[in-house]
Amino acid sequence: MKLIVDGDGCPVIDICIRVTKSFGKDILIICDTSHNLSRYDVEAIVVSKGNDAADFIIINKVDKGDIVVTQDYGLAAMVLSKGASAINQNGLIYSNNNIDQLLFTRHISKKVRKSGGRTKGPKKRTKADNEKFEIELINLLKSKGYKIKYK
Repeated sequence: MKLIVDGDGCPVIDICIRVTKSFGKDILIICDTSHNLSRYDVEAIVVSKGNDAADFIIINKVDKGDIVVTQDYGLAAMVLSKGASAINQNGLIYSNNNIDQLLFTRHISKKVRKSGGRTKGPKKRTKADNEKFEIELINLLKSKGYKIKYK
């Protein structure tokens, strides 16, 4: 099992690294050149800029049982279809029960924007958002039977 992080604009990379290492698991961060992340303690793959360039690499790297951190509903749907788990930066665990509604909401928002309308952007990130994400990531790892090895 590995944790794969869609590193393009991901605000919880440090939390992902800390939690994954505490479970003794591997982490892979994938991002494009506009979000170049070089960390000495994790594997990172940097891809060329382009629509969904990082997403294509993530889908090719994900295996059944892996966990992917992404805020992209489309990528999350593909991850679920491969038998892996997905969670967003706010701790929302994507599932077959919620992904269709999330994709539909994204579609409607895109139609509104395309017709000249406006949609609300994300609210400012808080410490509580980070804490919720960390708790949900730990719970997701534990639900897969993994135990914390290092504090």
